[in-house]
Amino acid sequence: MLSGRPRGTSRDPGPGTRRGTGAEGAPPGVPERGGTGGPGGGAGPLIVTGDGDLLDDLLRLCAAAGAEPEVVFGAPPGPRSWERAPLVLVGAADTRRLSGTARRRGVLLVGRDLDDPDVWRRAVDVGADHVAFLPDAESWLTDRIADAAEGVGDPALTIGVVGGSGGAGASTLACALAVTAARTGRRTVLVDADPLGGGLDVLLGAERVAGLRWPDLAESRGRVNSGALEESLPRAHALSVLSWDRGDTVVVPPQAMRSVMGAARRRGGVVVVDLPRRMDEAVTEALAQTDVGLLVVPAELRAVAAAGRVASRMGMVLRDLRAVVRGPFASGLTDAAVADLVGLPLAGELPAEPGLPASLDGGEPPGSGVRGPLARFCTAFLAAALPSLPSGGSVTA
Repeated sequence: MLSGRPRGTSRDPGPGTRRGTGAEGAPPGVPERGGTGGPGGGAGPLIVTGDGDLLDDLLRLCAAAGAEPEVVFGAPPGPRSWERAPLVLVGAADTRRLSGTARRRGVLLVGRDLDDPDVWRRAVDVGADHVAFLPDAESWLTDRIADAAEGVGDPALTIGVVGGSGGAGASTLACALAVTAARTGRRTVLVDADPLGGGLDVLLGAERVAGLRWPDLAESRGRVNSGALEESLPRAHALSVLSWDRGDTVVVPPQAMRSVMGAARRRGGVVVVDLPRRMDEAVTEALAQTDVGLLVVPAELRAVAAAGRVASRMGMVLRDLRAVVRGPFASGLTDAAVADLVGLPLAGELPAEPGLPASLDGGEPPGSGVRGPLARFCTAFLAAALPSLPSGGSVTA
C-alpha cells in the first residue's frame, strides 16, 4: 500500500514486546482482549526485523490493534512461526532473512523511505502482498494487524429494514430475519438502530438478559474489537442483540454507530439492522455499511405515499433498496403496483398473518415458527441472498 510521503517517524517510549491491550477506542464495558489465540482466531502477527526503531513502531501498532506479536529480531524466522502466523511484517531492509522460506500470503513489507528504488524489487522477491510506508500507513497497518488478530474473513451480509410508515412492521420483519438466519447456524447479530421503536430485545424476550445496550456504547470511537463486542451483548435464540435500555437516551453519535457496525460486520454471518424512518448522521453511518435495504410498505394508499418519501431519502445513501409489500391489500393494489408506486424493485410480499399477534403475546419471537407468510418470506429471502442456505421459495430481485 502506498500512502503519501514520509514525514519522519513516531517512536514508542522504549523497545520491548508488550501484550496487546484491546481494541483501539474500546467502549466502556467491552473487555479488552490480547491477540493470544490460535491461527485465524486471535493469533498475533510475526515481526521480522533487525531495525530497533522499526520494531518499536510495529510493537506500538500491535498494541493499538489488540494483538500480541511474535518477534524475530536479527535472525531468520523458524518454519513453524512462518507458517502459523496470520500476518507477517517484514522490515524493508530485512528481506534477506527470508532466503529459503516458502512463499505464502499475508506478508507485508514495512519501510519508511518512499524513494527507495529497491523496495519494490525486494517486495517481489519475498512475495509481499503490500508495501506499507510509515508513518503515513499507520492507520491502514493497524487495521490489517487487528483483522489478522481477530481472524477476520468476509464481512457479514448486512440487511437494513425500515418501515415505510408508522406501524408497518419493520421491527417484526427485522427480528424474524435474524431469528431465521440464526436457526440455520450462521453467526447473527440484530442491531436496533431505532431508539423510539420499543426495543428489539423485548420482541426477543431478552429485555432482562444481561449485556451491553446502546447507552453503554455511545462513547465508542475508532476500531472496536468485534469478538469482545459480541461477547458483551445479550444472547437470545442463538443470536446477539444490540438494543436500548429503558432509560431516556435516544441518540447514538455517528462515530459510535460507525465503530459498532464495523465491529458487528467483521466476523461474517448476517447482521440485521432495524432502522428508523428519519435520517440523521447515525442512520447515514448505518446505511453506509448496509448491503441491502428492505422497505416495508403496507398496501394502502396513505402508507404508499409516506413510503415514497422514505424511499427517496434512503435511496440517496443506500443503492440496493427494495420494497416488501405487506397485506392486507387495498382494492386495486398489488405488490408489483405498490413497488412501482414507491419506485423500488420488489423484494416480496408479506400477506396478512392472523396468528402472529397471538404468537408474540405468547412469548414467541417473530421468525421462531417455520410456517406462515413471514417465515416463508424470511427463508426465501435469505436463501436468495446466501445461496448456501436451504431454499424456501423465490424472492424477486
